[in-house]
Amino acid sequence: MESLSDVGADGAWKQIDLYRLFAFAFGMPSSECFAWLQRPELPAWLAQLWDKLGCEGAFPGVTTFPDYEDYESTYLAIFEVGVPGPPVPLQESAHDDANPAPQTLLENISFYDVLGLRVDLTRYAPDHLVTQLEFLSAVRYLHESTADGDNRHQLACLERDFLERHLLNWLRTVRTRLACEDAPLFPMLMTMLVAFVQRRMQFVSTARMPEVSPP
Repeated sequence: MESLSDVGADGAWKQIDLYRLFAFAFGMPSSECFAWLQRPELPAWLAQLWDKLGCEGAFPGVTTFPDYEDYESTYLAIFEVGVPGPPVPLQESAHDDANPAPQTLLENISFYDVLGLRVDLTRYAPDHLVTQLEFLSAVRYLHESTADGDNRHQLACLERDFLERHLLNWLRTVRTRLACEDAPLFPMLMTMLVAFVQRRMQFVSTARMPEVSPP
């Protein structure tokens, strides 16, 4: 797999795990991500990915941040700070009115336990978008790395169930709320993320059952 720092280079998108890419793009502000957002070839690469994912409408174009301070302050003002909370928090529990927050957190952790993964709470909460995307990246990697038909099917079901019960349970709401924010890049990236996870949902939902040998 190519390094995320190569994203935007000619043809590099074909080797990139988009779960990892969007976790990188929606992570806490960093100089690495800001440098990526400033790459001159990025607009053309995103336009290509927009079409590849089948996003609705014409590609909206890319408006970049003038400097790191603007990028950081925009991210924090939208996703992290506000009264009584940020306009668009990136945690599932902030958007799930049907279940209490502790239950949402525990359900996420239960999925991570299937792979023996532990959440680093000094980075992100168990139901944070970045945590969820990193988990899905791990599931996809294992699915694509195993030749065992039973394991592949079980991993496809794990990815499908998590997408259905969690990520797709709240990302569309985030997309709608983020579209109302006057901010560069993030609304467009969220539209692309939703399109991507919908495509993944279709893929893992149609994954074939492993063939069973006759007794």
